[in-house]
Amino acid sequence: MKITYRTFGLKRIDTYIIKKFLGTYFFSIALILSIAVVFDLTEKMDKFFENNAPLKNIIFDYYLNFIPFYMNMFSPLFTFIAVIFFTSKMANNTEVIAILASGVSFRRLMLPYFISALVIGSISFVIGGYIIPPANKKMLSFEDKYVRKIKQDNARNVQMEVEKGVIMYIERYEVSNNTGYRFSLEKFEDKTLVSRLTAQTVSWDSAYHWKITDYLQRDFNGMRENITRGITKDTTIMVKPEEFFITAAEAPQLNNRQLGSYLHKQRGRGVGNIQGFEDEYYKRFSMPLAAFIMTLIGVSLSSRKVRGGMGVHLGIGLALSSIYILLSTMSTSFSVGGTMTAFQAVWLPNVLFLAIGVYLYNTAPK
Repeated sequence: MKITYRTFGLKRIDTYIIKKFLGTYFFSIALILSIAVVFDLTEKMDKFFENNAPLKNIIFDYYLNFIPFYMNMFSPLFTFIAVIFFTSKMANNTEVIAILASGVSFRRLMLPYFISALVIGSISFVIGGYIIPPANKKMLSFEDKYVRKIKQDNARNVQMEVEKGVIMYIERYEVSNNTGYRFSLEKFEDKTLVSRLTAQTVSWDSAYHWKITDYLQRDFNGMRENITRGITKDTTIMVKPEEFFITAAEAPQLNNRQLGSYLHKQRGRGVGNIQGFEDEYYKRFSMPLAAFIMTLIGVSLSSRKVRGGMGVHLGIGLALSSIYILLSTMSTSFSVGGTMTAFQAVWLPNVLFLAIGVYLYNTAPK
């Protein structure tokens, strides 16, 4: 069967707009990434030489993973700029007026724009959720080795609920010998303490297997108490040492499945300092949808022909983009302060700018 544009309901003007949109977007992203790489290389060149970083590692472990991270970061901004740039050009050349005069409604004109936004949003979702996390691991590992040369090798005051009603505490844990000091494990039933295990040291063996040294076990049964002492004891504790070192800065290194699983586990343990992980998780879904919102605003704003042309549209577009980025950065502080949940704080910029987009769409000349 011969496939034509009309097989999918697309016209020649649709393919023209899609090619212009995606072409301008990828060209803009490539341009800014080239500039970002040059600036970053200039800044870190001395560190690379001082720490004898191999050229192969610089290219494949650092900059090859640097590119998708910043591409995804700049995606909403350059979606907006791409739409405004080529749509303003079409408006100044009276192409938009000609399209609307031919009987194509403004609503129908939005179709190729939203198809392009779907492509950009899908790429953003896949890159942000599944490509950037392992890339971040390699990039940060490279920085730890050749740039910062700082790696945390101990954790202090570790406290978490390892199972329902089972609270573990370690005063200090050292990676060098996989050993924790001043250890306690308390078990509660209906908010009543039923047992308490304390030890001078606890050593991790493998999986969830731990070895306790110089321990004291106290079991409570009403007013009675049974005390057991021992030198060593093998036990199972449902936690691994790497969980002691996970901070909000490491959230971007987890893919969507891992991040969702981690949040579910930590909520079950009653851990409270997971706001950074929640922010990262919800951003993975809000950022792809920002492509549609920015497209709606960009088309509604730049489809009219105005005195000053493209410069006026680009100026307004950059101002709105700056406000969006600023609001995205500030909104997370609302969840930290307890004013909003992490979900509400992350989605707040999209909701506000969607309202702006709907308003501009309704007031755009049709």
